This record gives sequence, C-alpha cells and structure tokens, in this order.
Amino acid sequence: MNLKQAFSLALKSLSGSKMRAILTMLGIIIGVAAVIIIVSLVNGVTSDLVAQFEKMGSTTINVSIMGRGGNRSVSIDDMQDLVNDNPKLLKAMSPSITLNGATTKNGSLNVNPATLAGVNEYYADIKGHEILYGRGLQYADSEYRLRNCVIGTYVANELFGSKNAIGQSLKINGITFDVVGVIDETADSKEASADDIVLIPYTMAQKITSGFSRGTYIFNAASKEVSSEAQSLIEDYLFKVFASENAYRVSNMSEMIDTINEMTGTMSLMLACIAGVSLLVGGIGIMNIMLVSVTERTREIGIRKSLGATPWDIMSQFVVEAITVSCLGGLIGIALGIIGSYGVGAIMDMKAVISFVSIFISFTVSALIGIAFGYFPAKKAARLNPIDALRYD
Repeated sequence: MNLKQAFSLALKSLSGSKMRAILTMLGIIIGVAAVIIIVSLVNGVTSDLVAQFEKMGSTTINVSIMGRGGNRSVSIDDMQDLVNDNPKLLKAMSPSITLNGATTKNGSLNVNPATLAGVNEYYADIKGHEILYGRGLQYADSEYRLRNCVIGTYVANELFGSKNAIGQSLKINGITFDVVGVIDETADSKEASADDIVLIPYTMAQKITSGFSRGTYIFNAASKEVSSEAQSLIEDYLFKVFASENAYRVSNMSEMIDTINEMTGTMSLMLACIAGVSLLVGGIGIMNIMLVSVTERTREIGIRKSLGATPWDIMSQFVVEAITVSCLGGLIGIALGIIGSYGVGAIMDMKAVISFVSIFISFTVSALIGIAFGYFPAKKAARLNPIDALRYD
C-alpha cells in the first residue's frame, strides 16, 4: 500500500465517524490556537514597546547624576565640552532640569504637565520633536534667560482652547512665560502623554530651582552603531570625576530595546510552552482513540493480512490516519489562532502581530505528535496474528 492509498483510507475512516474525529482533534486544535494567540499578542506588545522606545531615539543616552558629596561635580559646560571634544561619538547634549510640583496656569486654568523641564536648543532634535507652530527653543533663550517656552498640544488645548497659543502667556510658579512654539501631536493630545509637556530654557529652570548641581543629561550618539562606544566614553569620564559608579547612572535606548526583546521573547516562549501542554494532551487523546480504532477494526486487519497485506501496510495505514487527524487539527487550530489573535487583540485593545514562525512550529509539532502517538497503536495493529484477528468478534 502506498501513502496515497493510506491517506485515502484515513479520510474515509474519519468521515465515517465525524464526531469522534472532531473530539480527537480538539486537544490539537486548542493547543495550536493557544500558542498562536499568545505569541501573536506578546509580539504585538513587544512591537509597541520597541516602537515607543525608538520614537524616543535609538541613539539617545540618558545620564543621571546622583553625586557623592565633596567637591566632585560636573557642570553643564563640562558635559557640552565632552560632546565638542568627541564629534565622532556624540552629536548633541541637553540638560533636563525637572521642575517637580510646579504649576502651569493661564488665568483660572491650570495643568500639571507630565513633563515640565528646563532644556537647551538641542533637546528637540535629540527627542525627535517636530514643531507644529512657531519655533523651538534657541541658544539665545538659554543664554539670556528669556522667559520663553514650548508646549505640547495637550497643554495648548487645556490652557488656550481653540486660540492660537503662539504669543500667549502662561505662568509657571508665578513667573510669566511667552509661548513661542507648539510641539506636533504624537499621542492624541492626552493627559500624561508625550503631548503633555512644557519646555523652558534650562537657565530659567536653574533660577526657579535655585541652582543645578545634580540632575539629568540627555545625549545623542553620532549614530546607532557607536551608541555603546559613546556610552562607555561618558561612563569613563564620569568615573574619573566621581571615582565611584554609584554616583551616576548611564543608559542608552538601544540597550533598553534589546532588553525588552529578550524579556518578551523569554516570556513568549514560557507562555507558548504552557499552552503547548494541550498539544501533549491532544496527542494522548489521539493515541487512545487510535487504540480503540485498532480494537474495533481487528477483523478488518485480519482480512487484509489474509489477503497479503504486510505488517508495514497495516502500520502505515494507522500512522497516516493519526498524522491526518493531527494535521487537520493543526490546520483548524491555525485558522482559529489567527482569527482569535485579532479578536482577542480587539477586545483587549492590544495589537496582534502574527508570527509565521509560531505557525510553522505549531503545525510541525502537531504532525510530529501524530507520528509519535500514532506509532504505538499502529505497531499493535501490525503485530496482530491474522488467524486470531479473523476470529475476533
């Protein structure tokens, strides 16, 4: 018997008991669908996180200075000199002086921006901000401590409504600032989003916060390829100043993106393995049903053997039948997994990214389960004595 004939007999056998065939496939269907849904949703979450970090700049290096007391310190000018002296590694730098708890008002209207910081003219380029109206902060704003500010669309809408915010005034801790620019919308102008932002010259922020000896700096590496080398340069410089790694913290977005991919990849694998347990259960179900099938068809096996069928013919018939069951279950599981991924994603407001690797692996595993769990019943059928099989009632 060739494989084509064995496959034809397998389909005929399955069509003769449709309900039992469906119940046999159920474990495989659930397992394959679960693996695809879980991997797709994890991939969607990963892609969203990576996209958000890439928007922040894959060449961005964040530096936090905690200090260690004494006379050891770095100034904004020191950090700018580091950029000027290493143009092949560093492109730009901006201090980021956060004004915690500061209020932003326009008359009776007020907001508490998610980001209220003093920066320089390079900050917008480092963060990838596009100016919707007006202009960004310039060198003169910081040099002459001009009371100018750039705001996000959420702040503009909350404080000025439908008015053109350019030229309008707002107060930060009682100090009046003129709005010179509005940053283009990136997060639907929602509260606590990237659009909920107010930027002022860092020199004015120093004045409001009574100086700046410790804080945060944001660097822009010359390219993604040299970001790690640029980070090492900054770390070496700070270690020479403070002689302690506990006095500062340096991180770059490329490393964070790699860490996210590694963490979500591990989580995806673990969840897929848990879901894959149902594939094992499905394989046990296939073996049990095939054993029942061998018992029910004992007389048929005896007749075939008496007519010249070899043990290989009998074994191949039942193995192919088991593979057919598992593969059909795998195909149905793939279809349900793809539909379920988008359905669950829509219900949970999550992005689903279908992984063709997970589809291929799930289908391959389901086929291998058919072979592995179909072999024992097939071997039992092949070893039946034709005389005993013919006598079986």
